[in-house]
Amino acid sequence: MRVSIITISDSVSAGHREDGSGKALARRCGELGWEIISATIVPDEESAIRAQLLALADAGKSDLILTTGGTGLGPRDVTPEATASVTNRLVPGLAERMRQVGAAKNPNAALSRAVAAIRGTTLIVNLPGSPRGAVESFDAIAELLPHAVSVLHGARHD
Repeated sequence: MRVSIITISDSVSAGHREDGSGKALARRCGELGWEIISATIVPDEESAIRAQLLALADAGKSDLILTTGGTGLGPRDVTPEATASVTNRLVPGLAERMRQVGAAKNPNAALSRAVAAIRGTTLIVNLPGSPRGAVESFDAIAELLPHAVSVLHGARHD
């Protein structure tokens, strides 16, 4: 599986904080044998997020784009809106599963506004911004992603 990771954070993009969540996701994907195509950082700006999602999805090199950050209730948390604006089909079961599994450990996981959606043949999944939250949410759906991407690329459901 070919994966791109986008870290969405004002403080990381400004160089005030290290990118812990993007690096943690890259490590976890590597443990699964998945190839990291790119890892980028953008601020919590809807236009910047949209532009990065469009560039990566439309290049056709990534099967999966994982975003980390900007999924909460804060005024600058706009990742779900940016994702929805560039995709044509939602995959609500993935986000529902992440919230369900996460809430078993931390009730605040229910406040996540993360979405999963499709642009072309690329699956885009929003994850929380904390390293632990990002990896735990990813792990909640990781086993489903290879099949989802396979079907997205034309394989039949079995």
